[in-house]
Amino acid sequence: MSKKFSLKKITEMRLFLPIVCLIAVLLVNVITTPGFFKISINNGVLYGYIIDVINRASELVILAVGMTLVTAASGGQDISVGAVMAVSAAICCQILSGGEVSVESFHNAFILAVIIALIGGGICGMFNGFLVAKLNIQPMVATLILYTAGRGIAQLITKGQITYIRVDSYKVLGSYIGKCPIPTPIFAAVIVVIIVHLVLRKTALGLYIESVGINGKASRLVGLNSTMIKFLTYVICGFLAGAAGLVASSRIYSADANNIGLNLEMDAILAVALGGNVLGGGKFSLMGSVIGAYTIQALTTTLYAMNVSADQLSVYKAIVVIIIVTLQSPAFKRMAANIKMKRKVANTTSEGGGR
Repeated sequence: MSKKFSLKKITEMRLFLPIVCLIAVLLVNVITTPGFFKISINNGVLYGYIIDVINRASELVILAVGMTLVTAASGGQDISVGAVMAVSAAICCQILSGGEVSVESFHNAFILAVIIALIGGGICGMFNGFLVAKLNIQPMVATLILYTAGRGIAQLITKGQITYIRVDSYKVLGSYIGKCPIPTPIFAAVIVVIIVHLVLRKTALGLYIESVGINGKASRLVGLNSTMIKFLTYVICGFLAGAAGLVASSRIYSADANNIGLNLEMDAILAVALGGNVLGGGKFSLMGSVIGAYTIQALTTTLYAMNVSADQLSVYKAIVVIIIVTLQSPAFKRMAANIKMKRKVANTTSEGGGR
């Protein structure tokens, strides 16, 4: 009885299905890609498919954290985060280059460029937050503005050119710190997750966000400023998108307005969904979204390892995501529960008849 109870308790845990989905994607590689789990050290750095998954998912993890808060508070998604990444990268590189196309030394202080770039991301979040929280525009519609215009803004900042920062210290955030074998983006993602997690746990912000997402009107009646809380989540989301943009820019030591963060907003939304979060708002799981982000990157890396071309990648990816989301949907859970209940009733009836 205790074993059944403990098993039921485990399966009902919020992170159970997201973890199972991630493990399932990884285990597929035992058959398809025998060397997928092999980790080696080449030139003093860790190398392997698993390391690549964890490393490449860093920007997506950062975006998923912000997307989780926005989704929980407003019941909608910010589809402009990819464009905001490009804007922040453009701001940073333009300040460091002093307006030149390619430089081999900083024209301005690195920390100044980073701060202004992050503020730029925050301002984009403020714009989205104002439209959603104050003007009550649907999140998808409100953020569509920057989704459409964001890359154009980045192009204006860089004057329509790709700005290159060929300075070793600028490449650190997207590569490695000194002789450390672990890629720096992994540290960036971990730090973001820890900070946001601590803020949500040590303050009442997480509870406020859930309360506003569940019922904004009731939250106002008990004294919560639901408008400000929604606005704040969009500011945080914009700020984190800016941080992700800096990591992406450091990887390629440039500001490429057309490609930085391209289509990552959709992966961020999928990460939130795969993490077991309800896209209609309310209760959320930050760690679920993080696991969802790694699941998506693991799926992408797996498909590449199976020699799936970039053109076909989205098709296979969509099929797997549909299956995973269906398994986690409330309707599927209810159906499974009903089938289980009918079997239990049938077994009880047969046992009674036998007696």
